[in-house]
Amino acid sequence: MRTHFNPKNNPRVIIIQKLYGKFYNEDNDLDFPKHRFKKFIKDIVLGTIERHDLIISELDNKLGNEFVFENLDKVFQTILKAATYEFLYKPNVSINIIIKEYLNSSNFFLENSQTKYLNALLDNIGNKLRSNNA
Repeated sequence: MRTHFNPKNNPRVIIIQKLYGKFYNEDNDLDFPKHRFKKFIKDIVLGTIERHDLIISELDNKLGNEFVFENLDKVFQTILKAATYEFLYKPNVSINIIIKEYLNSSNFFLENSQTKYLNALLDNIGNKLRSNNA
């Protein structure tokens, strides 16, 4: 089922937009307007940017040699980076909630078939990262 979100209300849509702008549009103007989840949004965006190299190495490590991260769509890459940051640094949030929230947010950017692939990727990465860090 496809749901449509107003990006002003969904914090993870805002996170994806900010990170995409930073990584792929070289948008250095990271402003965080008033939002009820402003602290959360700012934490995820800045944390993902700060730990970018670590996140990429974790993704390469967990996804295996046959998987090339750079071959993915840029929106996929952005979502995976943000979700990986949450898997690693937000242990109080369950894997299922992180995956569900990013899948709901991805409906704003991706087609249904792409969302199913993203679900499989997030589930794979989340389980591998959390099982090793537990």
